[in-house]
Amino acid sequence: MQRGCFLVFLLWLYLWFPPYAHAQTVLSLADALEKGIENNLNLKKSLIDLEAARSSANKLWSEIFPTISGSFGGSYSNPLFSSPLVTANNGLNLSASLSINLTLNAGIPYSMKNIKLAYQTRLLSYEDARNQLGIQITKNFYSLIADRDNLALLADVLNLAQMQYDRNQVAFKNGFVGELTLMQSRLSMENARYSLSAARSAYATRMGDFLAQLGIAQDADTVLEGKIEIAKVEADAEKLIKDNLARRPDIVSRRQEIERLENAQKQAVMSSKAPSLRLDATWNSRNFDPFTDTLSGSATLNIPIDPWIPGTSRNQSVLNTKNAIDKARLDLKSAEDAAAAQIRSIAANLRNSWDSIEIARLSLSVAELGHELTQVAFRNGTVDSLKLEDARNNLAAARQRLLQSELSYFNMILDISAALNIGWKDLMK
Repeated sequence: MQRGCFLVFLLWLYLWFPPYAHAQTVLSLADALEKGIENNLNLKKSLIDLEAARSSANKLWSEIFPTISGSFGGSYSNPLFSSPLVTANNGLNLSASLSINLTLNAGIPYSMKNIKLAYQTRLLSYEDARNQLGIQITKNFYSLIADRDNLALLADVLNLAQMQYDRNQVAFKNGFVGELTLMQSRLSMENARYSLSAARSAYATRMGDFLAQLGIAQDADTVLEGKIEIAKVEADAEKLIKDNLARRPDIVSRRQEIERLENAQKQAVMSSKAPSLRLDATWNSRNFDPFTDTLSGSATLNIPIDPWIPGTSRNQSVLNTKNAIDKARLDLKSAEDAAAAQIRSIAANLRNSWDSIEIARLSLSVAELGHELTQVAFRNGTVDSLKLEDARNNLAAARQRLLQSELSYFNMILDISAALNIGWKDLMK
């Protein structure tokens, strides 16, 4: 009696306080991008460099701020043997001085321009790294979506094999099919079960790697929200190159490098060939006696001569900066040609990939019809179980082919949007 009451009490506890079930976390692409960018260590380091460059660009006045130095000292003297002939000052002596130095030359404005340009380059590098990370996360996200859909396809295959095995069991008991047909249908079911199990293990591993990339605990029960939706993109390569090539981060970066070298050349010319002005001011005090304070100042105009003489080392260093600019311009032309070729190649692949999708859709329609007719023929006894299994495998392969074709096409859209430095959603519109 007591045991029965105890079991009833446990049942009451279970009904009113069910065991805690770990809630699933639904992860959208927007959430994945936010977490991946927020937790990426390389982006955090780039952000530190960006803030340092921003601070330098906001404090350009430091380039003309004078050098200020001060000193304070003391000495003590006491002769061991006093003599009326010794007239030196004895005891504690204190001294202090303050010096201000300022050097002005015509190259300072170009140095300031390069500091501002360094910040712009850092900002461009950070934004490009952020965009590239976003594209990689998007690729991984939709690759997992495709894997998830593939699991559903394999589950359907297993269900079909299971139903066929169940029918053959009934037919075998009634004497309509032989033992070989029954064993073949069971083998098909076990193969489908194994394929589904292996795909689930691979999916779990890839999901764990993806969550680690986002900085999410791998033991979290995460469900991806979304599906692969594609639309045909009419990519006019020449128009895309004309409208977007100049905005590519690598092209912009090379243009900035040319500008930096030109500023460096002007800075070198002005600093080495133009006169420079040096201003000095010094204050000295002894024992803090205002009657002993001294204040001195000087202004010096330095006029360089050797940079104007051809063949000198300073003259050659100025000429070498021009060679660096010429090489940077050639590098820019090479980068533009390579980028244009890349865009043309991806645009051509997009057209071919869409044709592949249409063929895959047609193949799926044929496979679905073939599987349906084969099922009818098997029930009528005109084909054996091996033909039915082949039809079922063809149907699964056709579905997987279409899924992979759509994923490949979507990845190409991401690639060309990255090559053009525009959003992939804008490109699909």
